Amino acid sequence: MALRPVHVIIKALDASAVGRFWAEALGWSAYSPGVTTYVGPAGGLVWPDPVAVGIDVVPVPEPKTAAKNRVHLDLATASAAHQTELVARLKALGATPVDVGQGDVPWTVLADPEGNEFCVLEPRETYRDTGPIAAVVVDCADPRAMARFWGEAMDWTLHEVTDDHASLRSAKGVGPYLEFLRTPDVKTVPDRIHLDLLPYPGDDKAAEVARLRALGATDLDVGQGDVPWTCLTDPEGHEFCVLAPS
Repeated sequence: MALRPVHVIIKALDASAVGRFWAEALGWSAYSPGVTTYVGPAGGLVWPDPVAVGIDVVPVPEPKTAAKNRVHLDLATASAAHQTELVARLKALGATPVDVGQGDVPWTVLADPEGNEFCVLEPRETYRDTGPIAAVVVDCADPRAMARFWGEAMDWTLHEVTDDHASLRSAKGVGPYLEFLRTPDVKTVPDRIHLDLLPYPGDDKAAEVARLRALGATDLDVGQGDVPWTCLTDPEGHEFCVLAPS
């Protein structure tokens, strides 16, 4: 029994506009099969895609309130010239430079049109084959504890764990990393960005949710009502959802 991440959920006032931005940013396509805007590799709306972790932009009435999101995306680049070109293109699409206290670093910190921070990384060998999203990065107090929980929750492989940083990736060696970064700030508001997890075909969702609770997950009521997915938080309070197999 295990789960796999299939969506990065981004909450937005204008889901269609933010979805279009991320589709252009990643070189993917935007699809609006319902109230949300799904962003994934070109070729049609394929969900869940076994290779790509897509982005699902969900409309909400509340604007971003946190000074800095505790979950963000890192984008991969293949060369210094690619990094420069990508940053310029993203600015033209509506991204803005932001200062989150990063200082003099080789990566560039930007925000999407609704203020969600992300990083355009300098070329790194680690991310040469991830696709456009290098990593989903989660700020936390204890990367080791987060790696234990998420490593048990999912079928991804642990690649690195220290007091300051931990990373996991699909055992298939494809797609982005999930990384946990030790930070001094604390969570004060609901995450603007979170993961959706999905059981494998034939696995029982209720059993998976029970297993997550035993690992330290907590039930979460965000007013979702009677829906086929289950909302939970991890041991540090980051929200995530377990979807029902379709």
